Amino acid sequence: MPKAHFYLIDKPRFREQPLLLVCELAKKAYAANVPTLILARDPAQAEALDDLLWAFDPDEYLPHQIAGMDADEDEAPVLIASPDTDVPLRPLLINLRDAAPQGAFERVLEVVPADPAAREPLRARWKHYQTLGFELKKFDM
Repeated sequence: MPKAHFYLIDKPRFREQPLLLVCELAKKAYAANVPTLILARDPAQAEALDDLLWAFDPDEYLPHQIAGMDADEDEAPVLIASPDTDVPLRPLLINLRDAAPQGAFERVLEVVPADPAAREPLRARWKHYQTLGFELKKFDM
């Protein structure tokens, strides 16, 4: 059964820099040896994530790259894709876009903004995944 996990931003460090939570989630996936695809909202967010993944943990390098930048992207454990790139889905998706991903995957992680006004699209996605029979979980971060 596919899973959809919603991570609600709450802690001050994630409120200040929501993409830090994305880095933490990608780091956990990499440690578990799960190929991950981050669905960035736009090319600027993809670039910001790329920069942050280089710098967020000074003690550990998290291998990653932006889709469409290199021929061997299939080998990158963490791949960042903006909407203008067409890449195959991976077992784990971290979705930062407004729409739910379409296609076959095992698990999707949705990052929920701290701002209650920005949460409406995520409520709709929760219902969407529920309709599709996903196992749903919510975590306060």
